[in-house]
Amino acid sequence: MTASTDTSTRKAFPLGLTIATLIAAAILVWLGAWQMQRLAWKTDLLARVAALQAAPARPLGPVLDSLAQGGQGDFIRVKVECPGLGAAPYLELYSVRESGAGLRLISACAVQSARYRTILVDRGFVADNISARPPVNPGDRTPVALVGVLRAPDKATFVTPPNDLEGNHWYSRDIPAMAARLKAVSPAPIILAAETSSNPGWQALKPEPLPAEIPNRHLEYALTWFGLAGALAAVYAAMLWRWWKA
Repeated sequence: MTASTDTSTRKAFPLGLTIATLIAAAILVWLGAWQMQRLAWKTDLLARVAALQAAPARPLGPVLDSLAQGGQGDFIRVKVECPGLGAAPYLELYSVRESGAGLRLISACAVQSARYRTILVDRGFVADNISARPPVNPGDRTPVALVGVLRAPDKATFVTPPNDLEGNHWYSRDIPAMAARLKAVSPAPIILAAETSSNPGWQALKPEPLPAEIPNRHLEYALTWFGLAGALAAVYAAMLWRWWKA
């Protein structure tokens, strides 16, 4: 009778809580694994940035020809002469730097390549508290010798606002749409981030191809997520033990 009574009075197995715990644990483990992937990506990125520091500038045309044939383009220092870049029309791309929010000016540069005729140039960063802009004069073809770093455009994420093509407010580097707005034909699928100035007389435009510091805390984040998953498992195991002993 005692065994029968114990079985009949024991509380029902907490199925709903078990399912919720499994789902939560799966999400935490997935986040930890994602951070480990980000760690590998960031480690490779930092290695390429370190190698870039001493890399000489290469002529842009041959690099673009290699890119068209499937070669590497990201994080290569190049040099090019851009006719009229200092007075070229530009798009305003929202950006945040260590100093705060602002805009990056994106213009088109004509290039000599077997496949591409233009490349979009990130001319630099203008702080949010500066309302002035460089002069625009499409008829000015004064050549600007530029040194910069090729950067693959970052893909927009679910938190990236949509680009406002009519209002000239851009939040992601959508090369086809930007090139169309600037009337740049046959654009290269990569951005040239300027290291030297396209407007030496206008100091508010600061060429900043890379952040001053690139943090790498993904291992810390991964351990946090895995730790939370382990803590959740321990709490659930304690709860299950109490249910079993009840």
